[in-house]
Amino acid sequence: MIGSFHPPQRILMGPGPSDVSPRVLAAMGRPTIGHLDPAFVGMMDEMKTLLQYAFQTKNELVMPVSAPGSAGMETCFVNLVEPGDKVIVCQNGVFGGRMKENVERCGGIAVMVMDDWGNAVDANKVEDTLKANPDAKILAFVHAETSTGAQSDAKILCALAQKYNVLTIVDAVTSLGGTPIKVDEWGIDAIYSGSQKCLSCTPGLSPISFSARAMDVVKSRKTKIQSWFLDLTLVTAYWGNAAKRTYHHTAPINALYGLHEALVMLQEEGLENAWARHQHHHLELKKGLEALGLRFVVKEQDRLPQLNSVYIPDGVDDAAARKSLLEDYGLEIGAGLGAMAGKIWRIGLMGHAANERNVNICLTALEDVMS
Repeated sequence: MIGSFHPPQRILMGPGPSDVSPRVLAAMGRPTIGHLDPAFVGMMDEMKTLLQYAFQTKNELVMPVSAPGSAGMETCFVNLVEPGDKVIVCQNGVFGGRMKENVERCGGIAVMVMDDWGNAVDANKVEDTLKANPDAKILAFVHAETSTGAQSDAKILCALAQKYNVLTIVDAVTSLGGTPIKVDEWGIDAIYSGSQKCLSCTPGLSPISFSARAMDVVKSRKTKIQSWFLDLTLVTAYWGNAAKRTYHHTAPINALYGLHEALVMLQEEGLENAWARHQHHHLELKKGLEALGLRFVVKEQDRLPQLNSVYIPDGVDDAAARKSLLEDYGLEIGAGLGAMAGKIWRIGLMGHAANERNVNICLTALEDVMS
């Protein structure tokens, strides 16, 4: 007979999920109530306010999609892209490629701006592409490329989109709560993130935000949105209408308790303090990694503080080293993806995991397994 599952205690310093605060885990264990219960509806209103703070926006449409960050990505594309629409997609790692796939599955035309893995998106290439495609509808890019740890300049890229009158779709899965994002100030039209990275909640929810301009585009579509579940014109009857919420789906109630608590903790710490904490521990980790002779993949000015990618030294077996870290130290770090597989390690410093103790354990453990 199969018994209860009791997972081992791990230190999660990979590309996600990150360590979950005991406060979040405790919140998720609270009594389940109905998804239209007045008490739950009150929490939904608070969730919207908390997400507006995290995204730095006053957008009316701010909500968590009841699925992981990939569904947040798909929500943005299926609602905004119609067949024949031209979308400029920036790819400098794995997740820009997923944006391209979304565009094509929506019947759109993806015009690619390619940069080498480990580099930030080149704003000059983007402007050249916008000039060459005056009929483009959307500019899509990854703010924090999780496959490499490269951070692109969202402020500049959004300014270019406004200059050429196109909408923006921004992937902030690894950046929300860990590095500055200013939706209103930068003029971001559609943005999505994930609960399991710098927010330190469990995986399975994807906060999103759409500007009024983006929602006008959704409402004036000529074709039906291809996904019923992710159709914002339907979902907003549940999440967007504070006065009278209409049943759309059974929300993941206890998971939302967890995200609510994670966002309360972010509010208590303060966004600027959270950003500064990630940067501080990144610099401490950087110092130690370089002392061990490890080289960073990303140039210093383009590095994402919460995702540190380093080249694996010659003579070190990638899989054996990560296995030893897991078994001997209870420490998880990430392998390379795609073209970087077997060549790099991805070390996360996200949310609850971004602390001095974890930095010290990681450096001690790496020194041991590499020797």
